[in-house]
Amino acid sequence: MTEQSTKMWSGRFREPLNPHFEAWQRSFPFDWRLFQVEIFASIAHARAISAAGVLTPEESARMIAGLESISKIELSERELLNPNAPFAANAAAAEDVHHFVELELTHAIGDLALKLHTGRSRNEQIATNMRLYVSDAIHVASEGIRNWCLALIDLAERSGPAVMPSYTHLQRAEPVLVAHWLLAYVAMAERDLSRLSDCRARLSQSPLGSGAVAGATLALDRRIANQALGFTAPTPNSMDATSDRDFALEYTQVLSIFGLHLSRFAEELTLYSTAEFGFLDLPEAFSTGSSAMPQKKNPDFTELLRGKSARLVGAATTLSVLIKGLPLAYNKDLQEGQEPVFDATETVLGILHILPDFTRSLKFRPEVMKTAAQNGYLNAMAAATYLTGKGVPFRKAHEKIGHAVRHGLETGRELNALTLEELRAFGEEFEPDFFEAITLEATLDCHDVLGGTARHQVQSALAAAKSRHTR
Repeated sequence: MTEQSTKMWSGRFREPLNPHFEAWQRSFPFDWRLFQVEIFASIAHARAISAAGVLTPEESARMIAGLESISKIELSERELLNPNAPFAANAAAAEDVHHFVELELTHAIGDLALKLHTGRSRNEQIATNMRLYVSDAIHVASEGIRNWCLALIDLAERSGPAVMPSYTHLQRAEPVLVAHWLLAYVAMAERDLSRLSDCRARLSQSPLGSGAVAGATLALDRRIANQALGFTAPTPNSMDATSDRDFALEYTQVLSIFGLHLSRFAEELTLYSTAEFGFLDLPEAFSTGSSAMPQKKNPDFTELLRGKSARLVGAATTLSVLIKGLPLAYNKDLQEGQEPVFDATETVLGILHILPDFTRSLKFRPEVMKTAAQNGYLNAMAAATYLTGKGVPFRKAHEKIGHAVRHGLETGRELNALTLEELRAFGEEFEPDFFEAITLEATLDCHDVLGGTARHQVQSALAAAKSRHTR
């Protein structure tokens, strides 16, 4: 038997592959990650071809037992480089994960293994495997994101009545509860969870039975494999099924959006931990020092979060560019679509392995934040609201408080330090109760709407968020 005849596509070719091209075009060095889903899908296909009469009941039982036995192989990058591994020879020879499974199955059950490929193509196999991989990855990533939500909620509960400035245009705007700020990231993460759930629902169709492009050449009952794999339905069009990577594109795009949310969180923490802000102290367990400056504590985790988000955006961009010009149906270009999916998945899961513990370990400096929230006329909106309560049209109220702020700037005083007589120079509507209306607590509570930072609204929002994530 020649080396060429061991290929899954041998027969038509006589010349051996250029050795450099052969090594370069192999996908097994990265698609080994699909090994377990390849076994899972192969068992489903074995059941389908058994029902079609290709395998006898005894052959089907041997085939499935053989596949289950090789599923115990534990593949990893480290093990793949181990020349003493029992599967080393087949790993070195395998063109891709499909080929590796066939070689291992042949070793386990003999030539019966060669019947497994009846009625299927690698084109539909890889489409199926990638759907299964992404579906599993969504499940794991979703659990990690929920854990982060719980960490944010826990931190929000522990922050209690702590107040901080909010910002628009990176300028201090109005005081908000720290819990309100943290719940903003819970809201973002919940949208990410929703998008992942939508993506998983859309990809839940089985390509098995699509053949190479035009559909299987056997009268397969596609419902058998579909049910075995836990999909909701078989794919409706064989040409689309074998070339569709929308699910991978959507998945990486959702991860890129999640990465953007993480990057915003990381950026705020990085800023707020600087001496210029001083709102929080980053935990030493997630920081490093400088090799040159002994006093430094660098925010390595938050900076890496920002950096890792670029990889997630890059994965989605790679898939977009890869797919945009491909004619129907399968093209070898699609092999290049696997690594971005693997990299995005491993990047996100690596982040989520650390992020909840990091979040729970954050320590705020409430007094510094409170001082910042009480300076810079952050109660001006509450002051204007006070005047509207006295019947002043908002545009006029805005103007009167603007004059008062200007007077405060010129005399170096906050609004609550101005006298009633000074305030009445800008409007007769000012009364002694004005000062009570612009305290820090009143400024918070005047935002008494669903989604606002009023203290009881935030408590309700916190309880609702906790309920959603602890069911």
